[in-house]
Amino acid sequence: MPKIAYVQMKVSAGHPDVNTKKILRFIDEARTQGADVVIFPELAVSGQMLGDTGLAIPFVRDCENCSAEIMAASKNITVIFGSIMESRSERFKVIETAANKRWIDDPVVIDFSKFHEQSRIVSTRGISTPFKITFQRKKYRGAYIFDARENFVDSRGLDFCIRFSSEPFNINKKISGDKINCPMIKVGGIGIQNTGKTVFTFDGSSAVFNSRGEIVQLAEPFEESLNFIELDEIDKMTVLELPEVSEAEKIYRAISYGVKSFLEQIGMKKVVIGVSGGIDSAVAAALYTKVLGAENIVLVNMPSVFNSETTKGLSEQLAKNLGCKYYVVPIQESVDWTVKQLTERGIEVSSFVKENIQARDRSSRILAAIAASLGGGFTCNANKAESTVGYATLYGDEAGFLSALADLWKYQVYDLARYMNEKIFKREVIPQGIIDIVPSAELSTAQNVEEGKGDPLKYPYHDYLFRAFVEYNLSPESILRYYKDGELEKEIGCEAKLVEKYFPTAQDFIADLERWWKQFTGMGVAKRIQSPPILAVTDMPFGARVESQNGVHFTKNYLELRDKLLAR
Repeated sequence: MPKIAYVQMKVSAGHPDVNTKKILRFIDEARTQGADVVIFPELAVSGQMLGDTGLAIPFVRDCENCSAEIMAASKNITVIFGSIMESRSERFKVIETAANKRWIDDPVVIDFSKFHEQSRIVSTRGISTPFKITFQRKKYRGAYIFDARENFVDSRGLDFCIRFSSEPFNINKKISGDKINCPMIKVGGIGIQNTGKTVFTFDGSSAVFNSRGEIVQLAEPFEESLNFIELDEIDKMTVLELPEVSEAEKIYRAISYGVKSFLEQIGMKKVVIGVSGGIDSAVAAALYTKVLGAENIVLVNMPSVFNSETTKGLSEQLAKNLGCKYYVVPIQESVDWTVKQLTERGIEVSSFVKENIQARDRSSRILAAIAASLGGGFTCNANKAESTVGYATLYGDEAGFLSALADLWKYQVYDLARYMNEKIFKREVIPQGIIDIVPSAELSTAQNVEEGKGDPLKYPYHDYLFRAFVEYNLSPESILRYYKDGELEKEIGCEAKLVEKYFPTAQDFIADLERWWKQFTGMGVAKRIQSPPILAVTDMPFGARVESQNGVHFTKNYLELRDKLLAR
């Protein structure tokens, strides 16, 4: 039976020349080490998230030329790789088996415009009995996964199956196999790819499973590797026991890898971060410092009259702990000047508008100017709870070149802060005071942290309510029914008794629910459409969701149930 190599490689979407050069190098190395077969990730030549690039005939032909180069270089080894091709004026994703003609008459080209199973007998060096490779495909959120498990009627008689894994990383993904009566080799790529609005990380998840679906070999996540397996040894190998990995560790691995890869991809070497003394900006500062080094990070505190001495002191302590350059640029004078200019022209400026003026002055004026002066960019530090209901100022704190934390709920941001202090920096880099202080935008006296006042969001509850909106697709009608039956905390996963604590009456609960549902389906959509790219860590990130600006709607059943509860 053959010696099989499988390659977990970084795939650069839209750069077939870069990918092909790497593929050729891995082929040479696999052949030198005596491999009979070498397997590459799905669409290893072209990449997966191509946008309109994948529709351009010159690009498709460039991929075909690269495929021909790979096939020509495959001497004394069978090569299985993926690309796109032009076929009868249509573009298909293909898997091509390239081999010396004394082993196989023609390259195997699987046309994935067909849904049925396709297989091919391939013979290899020194083997009297051919082995069969089977491919399957299934649909996954707009992309195709080539999957050995799907639609198997009978896998007996197969020597092994190949699963080409194209799923991006998400914190809930499990590495698992299935009992398909033959070994399975799962091959995935690493790197980042994007749909324009959403940046996805790929951790590879390459692995080998025995005939019982148990894992016997695993590639290191987020790292390139050339791996080998003797086919007839798979069912004799020791089953691996995978270590428990905390959610915070998974998130850190994915986000730090994604930020590093994204910065390299766009060529950005300097980053400016507005630090407020709050948890989101502190975590962003620690994250970018770890990725780029303190010498390439500038932290800026921009106080107004509403910023407390506590948060200003915490911002300065954060900068000292990280060793970053730190500037204090007060904004009150410029905010007052803007208000003065408007009021002198008869324009009334409300207290709410003054809050927005502060946020825009910080991002659009100060951070943007500093970033441009340094030849870098400035970050957006929003979390997922804020993005869900648009609790951010358009062109203000919603601006930036990347939202690294925007697929994390607030409690996950806190968990990440603790994890980085304990496991990454191994000291208190993010001051405990930042973790302990009440979350507050500090844009008015109503958000005075010295008096224990903060954001209108009660994160221990609203994190889970908003997650129900986004990830469970729960509508106000379902939420109100759970509330009526006393089952809401259980259904959305938050701590017991929180609803009663925050909302003593049905009127309080309904007012809060409707406030945030209106934000989620109203202005929040407009803000998300205009927000920076988001780094995804779940399978439900904003940007990848299909959203329309349809306005707010409450069902008839919801309105009837609401009226009954309010009439009690």
